[in-house]
Amino acid sequence: MKAIRRFTVRPVLPEPLQPLGDLARNLRWSWHTETRDLFESVDPAGWRAADGDPVRLLGGVSAARLAELAADRRFLERLATAAAGLDTYLRGDRWYQRRDGEGGELPAAVAYFSPEFGVTAALPQYSGGLGILAGDHLKAASDLGVPLIGVGLLYRHGYFRQSLSRDGWQQEQYPVLDPDELPLTLLREHGGAPAQVVLALPGGRSLRACVWQARVGRVPLLMLDSDVEENGPGERNVTDRLYGGASEHRLLQEMLLGIGGVRAVRAYCRLTGHPAPEVFHTNEGHAGFLGLERIRELVTGGTAGGGAGAGGGTGTARATAPTGAEDGRGGSGTAPAAGLGFDAALEAVRAGTVFTTHTPVPAGIDRFDRALVARHFGDDGELPGVDVDRVLGLGLETQPGGDPRLFNMAVMGMRLAQRANGVSTLHGAVSRRMFAGLWPGFDPEEVPITSVTNGVHAPTWVAPEIAALGRHGDGAAPGTYGDGAAGAPEAEAPRAPGGGAGRGAGDGPADAPDAPDAEPADALDHGASADALARVPDAEIWNVRRELRARLVAEVRERLRASWRLRGAQDAELGWIDGVLDPDVLTIGFARRVPSYKRLTLMLRDRSRLMDLLLHPDRPVQIVVAGKAHPADDGGKRLVQELVRFADDARVRHRIVFLPDYGMGMAQKLYPGCDVWLNNPLRPLEACGTSGMKAALNGCLNLSVLDGWWDEWFEPDFGWAIPTAEGLSTDENRRDDLEAGALYELIEDRVAPRFYDRDEAGLPGRWIEMVRRTLTTLGPKVLAGRMVREYVERLYAPAARAHRALDAGTAAELAAWKYRTRTLWPRVSVDHVEAVAAGTPGGGPGGCGGSSGGAAGGAELGSTLSLRVSVGLGELRPEDVEVQAVAGRVGSDDALAEARTFPLKPAAGPDMEGRWVYEGPLALDRTGPYGYTVRVLPAHPLLATGADLGLVTLPTEATGEGAGVLLR
Repeated sequence: MKAIRRFTVRPVLPEPLQPLGDLARNLRWSWHTETRDLFESVDPAGWRAADGDPVRLLGGVSAARLAELAADRRFLERLATAAAGLDTYLRGDRWYQRRDGEGGELPAAVAYFSPEFGVTAALPQYSGGLGILAGDHLKAASDLGVPLIGVGLLYRHGYFRQSLSRDGWQQEQYPVLDPDELPLTLLREHGGAPAQVVLALPGGRSLRACVWQARVGRVPLLMLDSDVEENGPGERNVTDRLYGGASEHRLLQEMLLGIGGVRAVRAYCRLTGHPAPEVFHTNEGHAGFLGLERIRELVTGGTAGGGAGAGGGTGTARATAPTGAEDGRGGSGTAPAAGLGFDAALEAVRAGTVFTTHTPVPAGIDRFDRALVARHFGDDGELPGVDVDRVLGLGLETQPGGDPRLFNMAVMGMRLAQRANGVSTLHGAVSRRMFAGLWPGFDPEEVPITSVTNGVHAPTWVAPEIAALGRHGDGAAPGTYGDGAAGAPEAEAPRAPGGGAGRGAGDGPADAPDAPDAEPADALDHGASADALARVPDAEIWNVRRELRARLVAEVRERLRASWRLRGAQDAELGWIDGVLDPDVLTIGFARRVPSYKRLTLMLRDRSRLMDLLLHPDRPVQIVVAGKAHPADDGGKRLVQELVRFADDARVRHRIVFLPDYGMGMAQKLYPGCDVWLNNPLRPLEACGTSGMKAALNGCLNLSVLDGWWDEWFEPDFGWAIPTAEGLSTDENRRDDLEAGALYELIEDRVAPRFYDRDEAGLPGRWIEMVRRTLTTLGPKVLAGRMVREYVERLYAPAARAHRALDAGTAAELAAWKYRTRTLWPRVSVDHVEAVAAGTPGGGPGGCGGSSGGAAGGAELGSTLSLRVSVGLGELRPEDVEVQAVAGRVGSDDALAEARTFPLKPAAGPDMEGRWVYEGPLALDRTGPYGYTVRVLPAHPLLATGADLGLVTLPTEATGEGAGVLLR
């Protein structure tokens, strides 16, 4: 018999234990060891049964046990200390407040939108790396004191729980999540009614959502939930599953996330007094509609759909239009008011928007049919008063090579954001090539997409035993590892050497301030001091590594036994599991989502060779594999089944295992327990790949293709680079064969021998030194604190300044200037170029010149060319443009490489035909084939880059003939 309705009866905590409720509802416990230890002491067996979830734990504690704890003086002292520590953490100034006090002009608040958040296994709202990255972003922002507001959806079925059939086929289950059993509270109006946001749907329907709050340390995370009684059945299911449903279902999810998310932020700020965001950050394109809602606010006025939803009519409340800078810092202290035209509103919104792309392939981007989007916007849908054609114009693929029938969420994200970035240096370059069509006339290197390499939140992912190593070496007592030094939540470690290094040219400044206290409290204590870890004996490091490996072996056996029971096996046939894995054998980990490009089964290309590695008599290898295929991806499921069937083979099942239902809980055991972390995607399709970062923070060495973050930070001290065979002449199968062969060879000849090479004390000295170097040198680079500081300094702060600069009049003026410039740009031309040698190192006349602009004989290093350029501007003025010489090395096709720009200044004009003369020097500072060209770009003080409008004028072939290439 089944219940017809499910609900949760919450315990009533005795008065002395009330702080337990506050500690349980703030997810800081998920990265604060002392708080977790406190909850475990409430009921150790219940803590394990609740999978380390304080809310579930407290829901099952008996009244007698609570009464006992309420009278336990030592427990109450620990509780008081934990509660005081949380209060200090929440209220005290941290890096952000100190930086802002030093004149950093930082935003009053930032809204961070993401379709998924992986904060803790107790709140399963993530599918993979994008969500885990978003969760780490919130935690690091909290540790740094960044006034962030997270915005997402609450999926009542989460992603899915994975199990295996008897023959190894992936099966999905979607357990129902009850928000009352999660660490969430409902956002309520002042009168007590649940706050709701409302979206208009075609046909007079509406989509309503309540707003749940999770507290991630100092950061509120708002999660919209459409499962409310006022909705019809279809609308209630909008937030049913993460990445589920057909095209319209996904569109409604993304409209609710973007449009509804902005309305939820407005309601939250109105109800709590939180500063309104000056910057909106879109983590991937799914939330891109947030820009359209902010445009609507400025065009039509008010904040739609943010009421209690308890009255008649539509239940839509109107509130005061947001100022965006209530504290008056910077500029005039006021944002554009309502009543702007669309173009002016677009400029105001773009100025304060940051867009992060995580997708290295066009196929990974959400694209919707034009007609579907058009049906949901306009007078019969959302954003009434905003021309639907203007909405479509922001997302349609009108760029070269695009499909103008499709609305592309990433394209809209780029067009609505003045600042955009990829998530590693290599991915930034890939993104510039992928989106180059949006900036025609510019080489990919100049496309205005920078990069901020992802990082991971150390307190979440580092085993306490690893964190303690550095403190032991520094002479400190063993302790726990939370958001600061043990027992000192405000402690911050010095910035470690190498943090923030590894950026590429053109990516802008990489590092945050280099002040001694710049490193946030999520830094590893030992990561900040290589000297401290150098004093830890090899034997102690090795013993910790073996302890963690042994713990993983026990975890694997437990999970494997549970998996086989679900596959239908009886205990009587599972005795072999007691011999699975060995705590003294080299252990390789591979765990991630299972799209084809990540190549789960590359290790199976030569099965006999893999068997030889697994069963080697002197240097055996064991492999732990985990990962989920998307429910609709049968190709990915076949890869899982292929791996599972191999791992089921009785000859090797003690050396290779597949663990189903990969998630945060499993990952926190897997990373510390592995010796080597394997990553073998098709290069360059891995945007970043943060699993290897988490492994590295635990002293695990990486064995990876040079892709994502590993491409910029690989050093031989940190692991091994798998050679690749990408190229136009290599077919996919041949490439896989070559790269699998290189992988086997690395393990056979370099990885395994180094692990098993022992000294007279039985220790692998060279291996331990690599572990030491990984912890001390690589560790500080991969921290989420470094990542968030980069976002603050390089993207959030400039976006806030740009936002403050655009009051209503300025936004309208900029929009009018852009319209005029675009209209008049066809008349801009480069009519004549002259190059005259101004001098040589010896003071002579040089070897080039002439009225034709030729450079007939070449030039000498150190000489200078004087450029004289005739430019037609039509009705534009010199202050509307920038004229540049662009010079660099040239290849056989005369294409410029390693180019630098040199500004030219107006010297005369205009003549009777409106031409202006520009002049300037060009220093010849390198030898070899060298060349230059000249171009004209739009220029305005409020443009973020010269490529902002996508307009550029270059010399015609006739104009530049004989003037471009110097040979030496």
